[in-house]
Amino acid sequence: MIKSMTGFGRYEYADASRKITVEVKSVNHRYLDVNIKMPKKLNFFESAIRTLLKEYIERGKVDIYITYEDFTENNLSLQYNKALAGEYLKYLNQMAEEFGLENDIKVSTLSRYPEVFVMEEQPVDEDELWSSLEKALRGAFEPFVESRVREGENLKKDLCEKLDNMVSYVDFIEERSPQIIVEYRARLEEKLRELLADNQLDDSRIAQEVTIFADKICVDEETVRLKSHILSMKDSLNAGGSVGRKLDFLAQEMNREANTILSKSNDLKISDTGISLKTDIEKVREQIQNIE
Repeated sequence: MIKSMTGFGRYEYADASRKITVEVKSVNHRYLDVNIKMPKKLNFFESAIRTLLKEYIERGKVDIYITYEDFTENNLSLQYNKALAGEYLKYLNQMAEEFGLENDIKVSTLSRYPEVFVMEEQPVDEDELWSSLEKALRGAFEPFVESRVREGENLKKDLCEKLDNMVSYVDFIEERSPQIIVEYRARLEEKLRELLADNQLDDSRIAQEVTIFADKICVDEETVRLKSHILSMKDSLNAGGSVGRKLDFLAQEMNREANTILSKSNDLKISDTGISLKTDIEKVREQIQNIE
């Protein structure tokens, strides 16, 4: 299947202990560029998240947003820093003695000093947490990929229509090219008759001039290569997979051949057709930029 690099997916996973919500969206990019926003508690899993994403996509600028809620009631514990409380008490007693002050220290007062009591988060089971996070990630990645596939199929359909249209332009150029030579010979003979009056025309000289002219405007090689590139692009689209880079290369080659045809053309009809051909190639190139 053809995949677009534009997509979106969202999933919410919850159990008795936690709730994890994952949102993922992407736009086109030359390579895989991943930006993850998540709570610090989950930073340990960043590498694993990136590895998991590579199972689903190969290219695109991807933003992943993760929120986390912990439902457990015993995930925090109160810690008493006895050593620090002792330091506070020692210096308070010292101050009372040095300045002749009444020592009115109470436990309630000492307990409010910074860091005497601290709340510490209990370590979590990383394997269990990753299991929950992985379910949430896969739950978001699957609809994310599905949206890219749907958009990719729409792109494929439109591209195939444009490619068929381009074939009709190339066919017209191939049909028109021999007529130009016939018309050129007729004009050349007419001019020579006007110049030579009753003198006999030199058929060999006319044939030579026509041959030189035909060689200058010949676009047979260009049209053959164009058709080959168009066919190769359609085959790649039908084969599916990550073909964006290949399609981009083929579009560049098609544009090169169209430019050569225009540079050789001295016929208005072929020039107009060549311009239409280039316009469609540019449209194709623009859409290809969004294919994985």
